[in-house]
Amino acid sequence: MSLRSTIFIVVLALAFGLFLANLLRIIRYIRLGKPDNRYDQPFRRLLNVIVIAFGQKKLLREAFAGWMHFFIFWGFVVLLAAILETIGEGFSPQFTFSFLGVFYAPLIFLEELLGVLVTVSVIAALYRRYVMRPKRLQLNVHARIDATIILVLILLIMISMFGQNASRISLGYSMSARWVSTALSSIFGSSSESRQVQTWFEIFWWMHILLVLAFLNYLPYSKHFHVVSSIPNVYFSSLHPPGELKPLDLEVENVEKFGALDVEDLSWKNLLDGYTCTECGRCTEACPANYTGKPLSPRKIIMDIRDRLQEKGPLLLSMTRGGDDEVRKGILERTLVHHHIADEELWSCTTCMACVQECPVMIEHVPAIIEMRRGLVLTESNFPAELQPMYQNLERNFTPWAFSYTTRADWAEGLNIKTLAEDNNVEVLFWVGCAGSFDARYKKVAVAFAKLMQRAGVKFGILGTEEKCTGDPARRTGNEYLAQMLMKENIETLNRYHVAKIVTMCPHCFNTLKNEYRQFGGTFEVVHHTQFIYQLIEAGRLKVSKALSVPPSSAEGRVTYHDPCYLGRYNREYDAPRAALKSIPGLELVEMGRSRDRSFCCGAGGGRMWMEETIGKRINLERTEEALSLKPDVIATACPFCMTMLSDGVKMKEQEEEVKVRDIAELILEAIEKEEPDVSNG
Repeated sequence: MSLRSTIFIVVLALAFGLFLANLLRIIRYIRLGKPDNRYDQPFRRLLNVIVIAFGQKKLLREAFAGWMHFFIFWGFVVLLAAILETIGEGFSPQFTFSFLGVFYAPLIFLEELLGVLVTVSVIAALYRRYVMRPKRLQLNVHARIDATIILVLILLIMISMFGQNASRISLGYSMSARWVSTALSSIFGSSSESRQVQTWFEIFWWMHILLVLAFLNYLPYSKHFHVVSSIPNVYFSSLHPPGELKPLDLEVENVEKFGALDVEDLSWKNLLDGYTCTECGRCTEACPANYTGKPLSPRKIIMDIRDRLQEKGPLLLSMTRGGDDEVRKGILERTLVHHHIADEELWSCTTCMACVQECPVMIEHVPAIIEMRRGLVLTESNFPAELQPMYQNLERNFTPWAFSYTTRADWAEGLNIKTLAEDNNVEVLFWVGCAGSFDARYKKVAVAFAKLMQRAGVKFGILGTEEKCTGDPARRTGNEYLAQMLMKENIETLNRYHVAKIVTMCPHCFNTLKNEYRQFGGTFEVVHHTQFIYQLIEAGRLKVSKALSVPPSSAEGRVTYHDPCYLGRYNREYDAPRAALKSIPGLELVEMGRSRDRSFCCGAGGGRMWMEETIGKRINLERTEEALSLKPDVIATACPFCMTMLSDGVKMKEQEEEVKVRDIAELILEAIEKEEPDVSNG
């Protein structure tokens, strides 16, 4: 064996040994998290990897950065063959992949092409980072240096690859498929200068190998460890509906704390998320709280989880023995919540799911935030003072507001609507929700929807005073105990009446009933009222033929629709509300710039409906201004929280006379041709 090969093998063994040691260290850290079964449905998981990881589906939502990353990613996938071929040469200088036969030349051609595309993409990335300088990439000095090191390493790897191939061709090893390297080979002169060219070849060959190994061993210390972790993270991403929170087992004995206050309280997937974060900032850029000046940054939350794990992980694994006891004590006395992540960050979240929607590597920010809220509420009894009355109302009145549950059905007075206690032989149960039952404005929507069902000949009933809050406000604010109490009581009532199908106006009720009640034995078909209305229109049971009575400033019926987060991003329903609106003659539907899965939150989700917004710009005002910029006659929505927030926003802008905020049910009712017989209580 030659001296060259011996040196190469030693270098390779040391480099791979170091990388493997660091990889195992990180795996051990991740395994400190709580168990989380992510091993089911392997074929669905593999499909996610193909579409999201290899297809770069979510990255390509942003064209420039997306295609840039696409070429770098696929460049490395294909160039891995070139790297392996170079490593093979280290063992035997004559080694090639020529045994691939007819596939070898196309592979070489593709390597050359992607080598060029990777080089151009890296230069574009450097230009974007240091010349264009998008706000989300303006991080601290360490993060900027880290990104620059990786980009420069990739660029040098490409230069060394082309250098070794071009110098090899100058030595007489020509191959037409190496079209870029052939063009560059003239730099090294002719084969008559073979000794000098051979020296250049050796320089570029060693440079290429050492750069690749340096790149590999830098990854565990860099945010670019996502090169290793992103595919597993996509594979293990949740297959449950986005709106489904995992329940806590509150009956287990000898548990000192519920929820998460430190890294070991989170699941291993939450910890893997920390090592997968690319720090691209898409999550934070999409976050309505961050956009309006609140302290929350979803990116920082995930980075804090990673940083705390790296700080505490060695102590939890007893890897660090001896040393400074004061340092060890200080690390153990700190916690993830409070010391790394401030309470205000967690309570700023509206749980709108925009961060999760935008993340290209399937990081789950919102479940981690909810888990930490659970830790604050259930373990420390530490939560914003504004939530105390809401919790008390839920316990006493089964509604987040201070109304007696005995008045829950008062909104239906005079409408001839029966409760299930009076007649449970119905086509569908109308789950009115707390807002439809008690909120002065949204009671009008409940009446409008009830009239629509009556005119369509739908036989429906309500629970009346037996209906209780679904538990969503308690669950999203971390009070899992109160949430489960309400959920189980409602399920008992629904099962007693053998309810099969439920329709509700509130997307929060819709999401909880549809996605979370099954966790406790409540399995029902649940539809949102906009879906139900459109189904009735499609079936011909509702005939929409009249134009809207719009404000006198316009005769066109110009309407913009605001997508509720819990209907849209949580449950992927974007089309039914729009289809229902488009059925109205003369209605002009205009879309806001941020719509559908990129809709901007109204600011009320995640319990924010009951908390004061004292920092930065009001989220509802930001959204209202976007809607008003289209000069609509009507801002349409399909959620009681959105109705309240947008109505307040219109009032703040003093536009109440010019622009109305209305629910889709109200608009459809106005556009109904004629009244049909009321058969709801037959």
